[in-house]
Amino acid sequence: MKYIPNFITSLNLVSGFVAIIFAANGDLLTASWLILAAMVFDFLDGFSARLLKAYSTLGKELDSLADVVSFGVAPAFIIYCLLNDSLVLSAPAIADSSSLIITLILIVPAIMPVCGAFRLAIFNLDSSQSTTFKGMPIPANALAVISVVIAGHYSHSEILNAFSGSPVLLIILTIVLSYLMVSRMPMLSLKISNFKFKGNEGRYILAGLVLIDFAVFGISGVPLIIPLYLISSGLALLF
Repeated sequence: MKYIPNFITSLNLVSGFVAIIFAANGDLLTASWLILAAMVFDFLDGFSARLLKAYSTLGKELDSLADVVSFGVAPAFIIYCLLNDSLVLSAPAIADSSSLIITLILIVPAIMPVCGAFRLAIFNLDSSQSTTFKGMPIPANALAVISVVIAGHYSHSEILNAFSGSPVLLIILTIVLSYLMVSRMPMLSLKISNFKFKGNEGRYILAGLVLIDFAVFGISGVPLIIPLYLISSGLALLF
């Protein structure tokens, strides 16, 4: 029983790896769903560890390594593919390394997994982040990226498709998400020990805002989840 959490963590890693394979073959939608599956496994490994009381240092380190792949490397590779498509470059983009555009394509997405790795390393060493985070958690980074792909596909939103086809906006998105991960900004932890409003104000605000978001925008509102998370984290400081 004590190996179940580590097995689930391994499924997280496998999902992230297979997501990269699908992205490399041009199927960004399936890659995005696989990253979402990795998020489910990331939740379940912690849940099962608490349920079975199967905590271990090995499990903690394995979880971080899996997260770097699934929520750092995989979404960064999706950004790379979107940049490559938006600039109408022939694959692989590395062919003309002397081009400034190619250099940007190679360097900008790489910032994301690097900052994600730093964020996880800091988190593992910082015991003060048990109830709140300092910096955006790496799964939120992945959600911000895949939400654009998933919502753009199913909603056929011209705004979202224009966003995913804009090199400038993709570069800005990458830099902003990477910065948020290594920042020391207070962020909500979604782990709930009880359902009382007191102490969970920010979480209930986030839930309410997300419900309003979906009621108004439907699937097109998925990319707004992370901005709403940031807003809720800021409002939680007022309580």
